[in-house]
Amino acid sequence: MKKIERKSVEKMTLFALTWPIFIEILLHMLMGNADTLMLSQYSDNSVAAVGVANQILSVIIVMFGFVATGTAILIAQHLGAKEYKDATEIAVVSVGANLLFGAILSLILFVFGETFLNLMGIPNELMDEAYIYLVIVGGFSFIQSIIMTIGSIIRSYGFTRDTMYITIGMNVLNVIGNYLFIFGPFGIPVLGVQGVAISTVVSKTLGLVILLWLLFKRVEHPLPFLQIFTLPVKHIKNLLRIGIPSAGEHLSYNLSQVVITFFITMIGTEALTTRVYTSNIMMFILLFSIAISQGTQIMIGHFIGARKFEQAYERCMRSLKLAILISGSMAVVTSLFTEQLFGIFTDNQSIIKMGSMLIFLTIILEPGRAFNLVIINALRAAGDVKFPVYMGMLSMWGVSVTISYTLGIYFGLGLIGVWISFIADEWLRGLIMLKRWKSRVWMNKTFLKEEKPA
Repeated sequence: MKKIERKSVEKMTLFALTWPIFIEILLHMLMGNADTLMLSQYSDNSVAAVGVANQILSVIIVMFGFVATGTAILIAQHLGAKEYKDATEIAVVSVGANLLFGAILSLILFVFGETFLNLMGIPNELMDEAYIYLVIVGGFSFIQSIIMTIGSIIRSYGFTRDTMYITIGMNVLNVIGNYLFIFGPFGIPVLGVQGVAISTVVSKTLGLVILLWLLFKRVEHPLPFLQIFTLPVKHIKNLLRIGIPSAGEHLSYNLSQVVITFFITMIGTEALTTRVYTSNIMMFILLFSIAISQGTQIMIGHFIGARKFEQAYERCMRSLKLAILISGSMAVVTSLFTEQLFGIFTDNQSIIKMGSMLIFLTIILEPGRAFNLVIINALRAAGDVKFPVYMGMLSMWGVSVTISYTLGIYFGLGLIGVWISFIADEWLRGLIMLKRWKSRVWMNKTFLKEEKPA
């Protein structure tokens, strides 16, 4: 099969790398919003049930991310250092590791799904639908683990448009499946939440098949899959050295969100539904910062591998300014159309009123979140992975969770109190991460320094 020559990432612009990532993330969000929007025509309770199940699934996806994150950073650094054989070996090790890890977690979700939902304190009226969704999507979550890993590999080689096209296809298939199972045309049985879960799994499975084909087509050096058990142990060690701390920060965030979701269930089902709708709308603001941060991470990884530290420093600072400007502007624009946006999902005026207030607070929240997304990804790309974890855990639990309960539950501010806690957490962590980047401590953290001294 003919290989496509790898793109010189260091010579690419941030826009060239980022716009396909932006579209891909947007489409991933649309897939989730398609489920929410189409289910909202079926039942508000179904929306809340899927929202709770997805809180658990998001934790599992973060677990998969520890290998995918390490893969992206190590491959980018090795490609920057022109160590192509090591890059292909890391690709093979990471696919094998995440497949095994994904299979184990899928089995756990399938067996203990109801137990996890009970721990979330889910209302009885939501249990049946949340359980069926969690068991179906969670039971096949190993598919997502491989998708994430192969996607990271392909993007690290500079082919960010490939994963974007596949995401488009998965979205189309998912929406078609949702329509068939929710509205039941042509005599097809109406399966509701169960149908949405089936549609999600089928679309991801087909997407994985295409990704595997692209993996072999885009990587110009042979992938040593037949030698997977004889590959250097150093690759696994480096994956764990990057991945475990990185996943620790993401896992801590998602677990803190699970706890906060438990607090929101104490407020009531309507508050839970409001949180789901608001989060869906907020994701369209957030995706700009996410795309910029991921494109920046790829570029900085290549710069670090080539030992171009000053270019890496300047790239992060320019990306940060851009992310703050865009996310802040989008939050303002979104706040002007909140009633219309919430009206797409529901006609419940209480939900629309509260959600509109939360979106207004997002104008303050999102610029703070941009600090974390851009700088933390830059620090990871440079190999400085432990510091963000320590500070993140301290802030998420000491600030976000604590203030959520204190203001939201104890003082009765409800979702307003929860959003204030998010603002305090993001801004505190963001400013600390900025100080860390400016200190340039990360210049001594590259994982290639022992093999390729300066």
